[in-house]
Amino acid sequence: MSSLPKNILVVSIVSAFAAVAFAQDKPRLGQPITEPDIAPWNIDIRTPDGQGLPAGRGSVADGEKVYNGKCLACHGAKAAGGPVYGTMVGGIGSFKTEKRVLTPGSMYPYAPILYDYINRAMPMDKPQSLTPNEVYAVSAYILNLNGLIPADAVMDQNTLPKVKMPNAGNFYVDDRPDTKSTRCMRDCR
Repeated sequence: MSSLPKNILVVSIVSAFAAVAFAQDKPRLGQPITEPDIAPWNIDIRTPDGQGLPAGRGSVADGEKVYNGKCLACHGAKAAGGPVYGTMVGGIGSFKTEKRVLTPGSMYPYAPILYDYINRAMPMDKPQSLTPNEVYAVSAYILNLNGLIPADAVMDQNTLPKVKMPNAGNFYVDDRPDTKSTRCMRDCR
């Protein structure tokens, strides 16, 4: 047995295992990236058509259950605001007033944005831990609380993009000259 103190020995062993793990997963600098390499990172949802939404489905009722189990502690009962975040309900039409209320119903132009945000960032302590069914269900629940879909609605990759968002007509295309530049990847001027 080594004469090192026990805690130093444990740290050394852990460091050795980490070094071996890193060596087996070395970055492949200078090598082309493959589609399978990109797949775990390619989770964005294109809007307004919802391209990129995964298979799955969730009802408002299922969403309430998921919300109460995984979202309520931060967002409060019925998404009305909690100890960490403000309300996710209401505010529709408030962008035309001096007191804006930022909610999915008031600011999102397309419903798939809600799915995309929940999928990437929630719950805050375990982002990307929800299944597609759970994300569809929570999206349905929040859309229902905002009065945008009925209580018996089921959201999936076909129904979610069809939800009409109240603020959809209040966005415009950014047509400034610098938004039309072409990305240069080699032999650039």
